[in-house]
Amino acid sequence: MLEQFTAKDQYLVGVISDTHGCLPQSVLKVFQDTDLIIHAGDIGKQGLLESLGKIAPTIGVRGNMDRGPWARHLPLQEAVKVSKVMLRVIHDVYKIELSPHSNTYQIVISGHTHRPLVERQPEVLFLNPGSAVQPRYGYPASVALLQIKGNSAKTRLIELKE
Repeated sequence: MLEQFTAKDQYLVGVISDTHGCLPQSVLKVFQDTDLIIHAGDIGKQGLLESLGKIAPTIGVRGNMDRGPWARHLPLQEAVKVSKVMLRVIHDVYKIELSPHSNTYQIVISGHTHRPLVERQPEVLFLNPGSAVQPRYGYPASVALLQIKGNSAKTRLIELKE
């Protein structure tokens, strides 16, 4: 299913992943002015997406640790159009099927590794916000902000401090 946010030319998107049932107050502060929030899986418990939804419309995908009746309705992948930019959201980027010459998606958002990443490939920007609560490999807890204007996007990783 394609979610569309095209009423405006400019959007601020909060990107989060791997919360595992916890939502730090610092996330709420970072996301307070967002127009949309994307959760890239391992949400962890029922109600967390609804809490984020009090800030801005929220889209989430199911991660490998999202189990139980509450998680069954979550898609494994989601396509989102924000202004003129197409996004693909999936928990584990290694399970995505994209042609290297495909121009369908300009940004792929994922989680799973708990490691923040912003990597531009020739046609696609890959964004992993890291983990908001369980960072690994010496990285800090983090989220990302994605500023989309028309058909361009800028991203910024935000270190969370509690």
